[in-house]
Amino acid sequence: MAGEQVYFSLGSNLGDRKRNLERALRKMDKAFGCHWLRVSPFLETEAWGFDGAPFLNCAVLYELEEEPAQVLKKCKRIERRMGRRERLEYDAEGKRIYHNRRIDIDILLFGDRKVETPELVIPHPRMDERDFVKETMKFIKD
Repeated sequence: MAGEQVYFSLGSNLGDRKRNLERALRKMDKAFGCHWLRVSPFLETEAWGFDGAPFLNCAVLYELEEEPAQVLKKCKRIERRMGRRERLEYDAEGKRIYHNRRIDIDILLFGDRKVETPELVIPHPRMDERDFVKETMKFIKD
């Protein structure tokens, strides 16, 4: 079976941001057992959804034969190993409160699949609201 094209966005706004992105890409290669097909240039952007330090972001494309839930599990493991501590918080209106992070890995697209579980929604529901996603995806989309 041929793999599916899976698009991710990566972001970092703590520590050596460039090194964090490079390290996350190496860890993703190892976790998925393959090298990425395309990666965008790194792009600096203002924090999205909260007042924080600027982020360095990129988009990356892999071809994977794994199920979305397994891919998410591997991404979360990489985030934790790189020092991310998940603190999901919501304001009084139920909007998510975002925080600074050493690494953030989001699954944007997974082939033509649509996934809607409590843990994962694909396509990423806020993909079109984030200018950096649109900018970085230009570099790797067909």
